[in-house]
Amino acid sequence: MESQSLRTALERHWRASDAGDFEAEHDIYHEDAVLDYPQSGERIRGRSNIQESRRLQPNSKRFTVQRMIGDGDLWVTEFILAYDGAPSFAVSVMEFRDGRVAHETQYFADPFAPGPSRAHLVEPIGGAEAGP
Repeated sequence: MESQSLRTALERHWRASDAGDFEAEHDIYHEDAVLDYPQSGERIRGRSNIQESRRLQPNSKRFTVQRMIGDGDLWVTEFILAYDGAPSFAVSVMEFRDGRVAHETQYFADPFAPGPSRAHLVEPIGGAEAGP
């Protein structure tokens, strides 16, 4: 599948994720897809299990895509995931096979306040508000 088709599929996936459309959100995955969450040490096997795990998530969530980059079978999306309004920065690494996601790894990071030692070297980039 060409890169533009994959980008279009990813855009549809993230729009569906933000809208809570669990059917459209998971159209992008192979039946035997694997989803890894390294920070919690979890691996979920199979599109139906990935979909069910997200359906069972009790929090209200919103997705704001910051950037998507990729080519061929490897795509990375940076986004802000807000659970019940509390933002977390996230990165999704998706590996495609035959036009569908075969493996996804998601990383999450909470916002934090800028370090005073580098205040004179930085400029704000926006996004989620910094934490405590």
